[in-house]
Amino acid sequence: MAQASEFREPILHVDMDAFFVEVERLDDANLIDKPVVVGGTGRRSVVAAASYEARVFGVRSAMPMVKARRLCPELVIVAPDHSKYSEVSSNVFSIFRSYTPMVEGLSVDEAFLDVSGLRMHYSSPADVAVAVRRSIRDDLGLPASVGVATTKFMAKLASESAKPDGIRQVEAGRELDFLHPLPVRALWGVGQSTHAALEQLGIETIGDLAAVPEPALRSRVGDSVGVHLHELADGRDPRPVQPDSETKSISAEQTYESDLVGVERLEIEILRHSDKVAGRARRAGLWGKTTHLKVRFADFKTITRSETLPAATNVARDIYRSSLRLLERASVGSRPVRLLGVGLSSLTSDAQPRQLAVDRPAKWDELSDAVAGVQDRFGSDSLGPARLADVRAPRPRPFDGNDR
Repeated sequence: MAQASEFREPILHVDMDAFFVEVERLDDANLIDKPVVVGGTGRRSVVAAASYEARVFGVRSAMPMVKARRLCPELVIVAPDHSKYSEVSSNVFSIFRSYTPMVEGLSVDEAFLDVSGLRMHYSSPADVAVAVRRSIRDDLGLPASVGVATTKFMAKLASESAKPDGIRQVEAGRELDFLHPLPVRALWGVGQSTHAALEQLGIETIGDLAAVPEPALRSRVGDSVGVHLHELADGRDPRPVQPDSETKSISAEQTYESDLVGVERLEIEILRHSDKVAGRARRAGLWGKTTHLKVRFADFKTITRSETLPAATNVARDIYRSSLRLLERASVGSRPVRLLGVGLSSLTSDAQPRQLAVDRPAKWDELSDAVAGVQDRFGSDSLGPARLADVRAPRPRPFDGNDR
């Protein structure tokens, strides 16, 4: 188990890489490794998102599509499907909140996470960043970049420098070494007009800006902007992570490349999902009193079942046994199943007293704590139920709009 020392860099900024494009690639593997943009095809259309292959040609978000096609004649244009992106974004944020309730979303594909509460489970915030990226990749098949730093501003710059699909940690005490060589346009609040005013002062980098006395800066760009930029150039950003809302549920589901057939196969996958849900709940310090089972058949008919437990839990055994009861109620039989999901809701925090279930002794909580400690340190696949040991996890089906 990791030591409970304070994290010196407790803020993560997680930014999904070319989010719209990568979601479309889940739906169409032919788009992989090609220059792709999401956007309209009309004369006045603009690029909503560009793949990194397209960016090599100079194609960027918000660029007129006519210019993008001129820069890259081989460009593949995909019409946007915002309902699909919203669906996947919800799954991404569920993963964020499975690690910490302190999540502040900036858009559909990026958020700040305060992970200081995870110091009992991880040896460093970089280890948390590794785990978050692994969960996003394993569960959703998507790449993400993460910045780790002492402040929100620094974490956001760090994630930008980590792209694509990487991690960058700015160590406490080394912020200015990272910050000052960057172009001054990297600062929040430096738009076109402000940048022009700074250029007149001979300011090109953030280090140049930090060397300008604050009164001179304020006289050039105004009091509020001058103070703001001077603080950022010195690496100061006191703003805390402001969580959007409390976590309402934790779930794990998968759409399978090959349909599941037979109760035994379903039970194995329910066990896999239950173990994942329990791990997420324990990392977030949450217990749930209501379990959920979601089943989507090959003909796309979807059914859900739920059960209220006598006591809140985050133990995989409890979630699994309840989900089996829900499976029995669902009367699946031999019907092919394309999607299966397990969830936990009616959540409470670890600050609240718990009542042990009548048929579960305390040893199951102790065992779950021990398992969680190993998984936190060595990865979620390092230890798990013996029944899953000889069963290879089935591949997910490419994201299908019909699965919304």
